[in-house]
Amino acid sequence: MSFAIKDGVDATVEPSTDVSVTLDEESTSFEPVEGVLRQLEVSGKVSLIASIPVGYGFGTSGAATLATALAANEAFDLGRSREELLEAAHRAEVEAGTGLGDVFIQDRGGLVWNTGDGPQHSEWSGDLEYTAVDGIATSTVLDDVQTVERVRECGQESLSRFAPETSLRELLELSWEFVQRSDLATDRVVEEVQRVERDGGAASMAMLGETVIATGGQNLLERATRITNEGARIC
Repeated sequence: MSFAIKDGVDATVEPSTDVSVTLDEESTSFEPVEGVLRQLEVSGKVSLIASIPVGYGFGTSGAATLATALAANEAFDLGRSREELLEAAHRAEVEAGTGLGDVFIQDRGGLVWNTGDGPQHSEWSGDLEYTAVDGIATSTVLDDVQTVERVRECGQESLSRFAPETSLRELLELSWEFVQRSDLATDRVVEEVQRVERDGGAASMAMLGETVIATGGQNLLERATRITNEGARIC
């Protein structure tokens, strides 16, 4: 279960004999982005501009990969359907070990969840504050069998208590209970969440990063954003 925020990643793709990727104008290696180009059987220069911290639990790898797939489809006039591009982005993320489903939320916007009956979606809105302390490599969690099993069990229990009419505050409180039971929170995250709670707000940890997201506080955290009902798009 997750929701989309308005800040994200813009991708520009230009045909090229060699594959190259830049992030905020700096040359970089970006495995899922390179992987989705391979799946689409094209070679290009990808320019990524991020308006959120990269590697801090915001799903930026998924956003970059999905944006690249959409942009490449336009740049090379591939004629692929939205579903084909979404599936290609998802496969590239899974193969790179950088995500397990972020692109499905980023594709639709709003709130997306799956309690066992397939993906469900509803429009949502709300203001968020956040502070990004540090990153956590998703692969280090996904590669740990015991951690994945613990997350699965705790996640199922938490999802059983979720309802579409849940408020943003209630959702973050439920999320924080899940984070604590899953033993994913670092000391710095715990400190930040407790600071928000003392101020009357509700907070939780982004999955996966040392990032705290909050609502209902008094502008304690560094940055602000909003939940958006608009999914990934060509600009």
